[in-house]
Amino acid sequence: MRALVQRVSGASVDVDGRTVGATGRGLAIFVGVGEGDERAEAEYIVERCVNLRIFPGDDGRFDRSALDIGAELLIVSQFTLHADTRKGRRPSFMRAAAPDRAEALFAETVEIFRGTGLRVETGVFGAHMAVSLDGDGPVTIWLDSEDRRRPRRG
Repeated sequence: MRALVQRVSGASVDVDGRTVGATGRGLAIFVGVGEGDERAEAEYIVERCVNLRIFPGDDGRFDRSALDIGAELLIVSQFTLHADTRKGRRPSFMRAAAPDRAEALFAETVEIFRGTGLRVETGVFGAHMAVSLDGDGPVTIWLDSEDRRRPRRG
């Protein structure tokens, strides 16, 4: 599972001209479910997202997490995070999970996020969405559940 996390002062997502999710200060999190991903990957991504210390403390340093500040979260499904662009000009999405499996695990991931006690809004799985972000920083972090299997130092 992959997540692109952006610190925002506000974010919203529209489908067919109607706002389906909107948040204030917090995180916009784009989630891509990969082939073979399970609940363990979702739990890892959620834990990393809500505990990343990417919000400023009193001294301006990155000392606070989403949990520390009571952040609001906008979670959007995005299979294109699994794009493979190594060959040709058209991305391959073979490593993304099949839509039915991805939808189920995305929904489960959203429920895990909700279990943190933070306010969670979402887009609509599989829909064409217009996402608006007011980036704060900018601060953008890439997470991949495969990282938990890799040593930090080689």
